[in-house]
Amino acid sequence: MSAARQFHAREGHLRVPRQHRENVDGELLGLGSFISNTRRRADKLSPEQRNALTDLGMRW
Repeated sequence: MSAARQFHAREGHLRVPRQHRENVDGELLGLGSFISNTRRRADKLSPEQRNALTDLGMRW
């Protein structure tokens, strides 16, 4: 989730390319695949997780 927040703060959206990797504290995280997988599995997220992503502009 920190990678999504960081990306959103920098870019202003969460339209992340599937292959995008976000550098968080020196570690490359697969943000693009995370976003893609999260969209497909949205029904398994807690309401808090879903709301946090929605607040960042997640397109469901």
